[in-house]
Amino acid sequence: MKRLHLLFISLMALAVVGCSTSLDTYKNVEPHLKLEAFFNGELEAYGIVQDYSGEVIQRFRVELVGSWEGNEGVLDETFYYADGSTQKRIWYLTKTAPDRYEGRASDVEGVAEGKVAGNTLNWTYVLNIELDGEPFAVKLDDWLYLVDEDNMINRTQMYKYGFNVGEITLYIGKK
Repeated sequence: MKRLHLLFISLMALAVVGCSTSLDTYKNVEPHLKLEAFFNGELEAYGIVQDYSGEVIQRFRVELVGSWEGNEGVLDETFYYADGSTQKRIWYLTKTAPDRYEGRASDVEGVAEGKVAGNTLNWTYVLNIELDGEPFAVKLDDWLYLVDEDNMINRTQMYKYGFNVGEITLYIGKK
């Protein structure tokens, strides 16, 4: 029985890896994404959070203000949730190479690491959220797609113990 259980887990892991998209798929897609250009100035975002079954469990709006000095950026986010609650997150971003970025925030464990190819950024990190009043760490696989110079779509898969527990979809636009 233990071998059957391990085989099942191995097959699940292969299925998840086999279904993943390669960032290189987007290397020739324009316009090319530069976080320091897009996340500079005032932006506004609208999004939803879905649970593992696809049910929308939260709706929100975000006011963002980004600023950059050289390779260092700050992205100040204020979230306004449909239930009336608010949240603040400040990202400290660093461009570490022409196609690589790192990000830090108070509710992020360690460092978010990302790479850009063409119009797309993919980065992964662990975010600490509150669930039913308790802290809950989820791994995020975050994909940002530049639609044009002023608009972006962000899709994020959330994982806990390797299982998909939800998804965030977000539209971000310059004001």
